[in-house]
Amino acid sequence: MIRNKHHMTDNITIESAGINLSAVIDFPDGFDKKNKTPICIIIHGITGNKEEPHLLAVRDAALRAGCVTLRADMYGHGESGGFFCDHTLNLWLDNILSVLEYVRDLDYVSDIYLCGHSQGGCAVMLAAAAYGERFEIAGLIPLSPACHIPDNSRRGEILGIEFDPMHIPDELPLWDDFVIKSDYLMVAQTINMEESIDKYTGPVLIVHGSADESVPIKYGRDAANRYKNSTFVEITGDTHCFDYHADEMAAVVEKWLKNDDM
Repeated sequence: MIRNKHHMTDNITIESAGINLSAVIDFPDGFDKKNKTPICIIIHGITGNKEEPHLLAVRDAALRAGCVTLRADMYGHGESGGFFCDHTLNLWLDNILSVLEYVRDLDYVSDIYLCGHSQGGCAVMLAAAAYGERFEIAGLIPLSPACHIPDNSRRGEILGIEFDPMHIPDELPLWDDFVIKSDYLMVAQTINMEESIDKYTGPVLIVHGSADESVPIKYGRDAANRYKNSTFVEITGDTHCFDYHADEMAAVVEKWLKNDDM
């Protein structure tokens, strides 16, 4: 266990879907493994990784709220195994399941919270529906959730890039060197977000920037309206990755995890 200037940290690997996931566990000040402590699992977005500034802001907020945190790079991302072009939402669900199984075996863990940004927000929404009862997921925190990916894939659009949804190309370039394959789009087309939202009845916090151009805020608001037990917070003037007001987003997460009045 490494002690940095603020808190203790464990770098770990978790086997999942034939590869090793790279993950980091951070412990709050005064942490004692003899005591049961909540944990917040944090998942990045489609081209992201566990070290992005907005995710570190969430980590710090959760630590201040007295939670342990676990940030994991998903399949083909960051320092984890696999290739970006081969990832799908189903693979990410497998990854999140592996993380949940790892966390459940930690003697010091009490409540489990799931937090994800963008595609990670979509993924934790699906995971809460699939695994919520099995792992007794205490709460869900989608940030700028890209819950429009399935519907858009059925319409023939992903991340602003158009394709023929009836004749999916073998490969679809996104930007820079990022390319997705037909498997990604075919899997996305099979997903029903509304059913997944309806299956999870625990508390949900959705935070979204009003100036998000990647995932318009209406998608976060619509998801919050559909959840049975949700809180929705708009960060005025902020972007998809909370480039301007990450501190405000983090303060909302901290307050919610502390169960303070919102």
